Amino acid sequence: MATSTKNLTYRLGGQLEINRLGYGAMQLTGTGVFGEVADRENAKKVLQAAVAGGVNFIDTAEAYGPKLNETLIADALHPYQKGVVIATKGGFQRPGPNKWVPDGRPEFIRENIEGSLQRLKVDTIDLWQLHRFDPKVPVEETLAPVADAVKAGKIRYVGLSEVDVAQIERAQKVLPIVSVQNLYNLGNRQWEEVLDYTTQHNLAFIPWFPLASGPDTLAEKISKIAEKYNATTAQIALAWLLQRADNILLIPGTKSIQHLEENLKAADIELTEEEFEQLSR
Repeated sequence: MATSTKNLTYRLGGQLEINRLGYGAMQLTGTGVFGEVADRENAKKVLQAAVAGGVNFIDTAEAYGPKLNETLIADALHPYQKGVVIATKGGFQRPGPNKWVPDGRPEFIRENIEGSLQRLKVDTIDLWQLHRFDPKVPVEETLAPVADAVKAGKIRYVGLSEVDVAQIERAQKVLPIVSVQNLYNLGNRQWEEVLDYTTQHNLAFIPWFPLASGPDTLAEKISKIAEKYNATTAQIALAWLLQRADNILLIPGTKSIQHLEENLKAADIELTEEEFEQLSR
């Protein structure tokens, strides 16, 4: 069922008001999300253009680069404009391009948090997310240093990534959870149950790969609707997500200022109930 897109802001944790169309910085890295981005000056301009365009929610991670993406964000945006929320993540080792190894050891998590604070040049991380549960380490142990960081004022809010409902509830026994970041888009809705759970329990839902890393794969299904709105398939895919649930926060990423501006215009598109249902089938 679609919700109205009239409210394009969301209060994270019930307090931090953020625009629901944010920016995901993962693409501002080298090949395989590893190493420095090819054109660093352009990457800085994209980040600056995002904030100038009204984005006040930027998603990054210790694992992007690794570490280099957080440094890039600070170089481009620090001192941060009032109201800008930087979300980061921890819990992945990066032995090489396209290689991701969960590491939930408390000492590694503690190191991630301290490193993120330094690289982002902040005293408090607005939203710190556990990138993945490590099957080798009980999540209670993984989250212990996170709870310590919250008590110490180093982390304001905590989120999870790529989790099911049982994992959310298990983590919530350790500390409050305000957001879930799972793979979700118009073409891949395997986490529908989790999205519904977050909606019912007032948690933010942050779809990663909101465009399925290339919405042209959905072009046949949505081309007629896109034509009606004089929009791109990407804009329709984002508009659909904004209407799917009002706790969805979008973080499409791009290395292009033109694509960034196109993505932000998706907030202006309001699909009819019939169009929404047609795309949902």
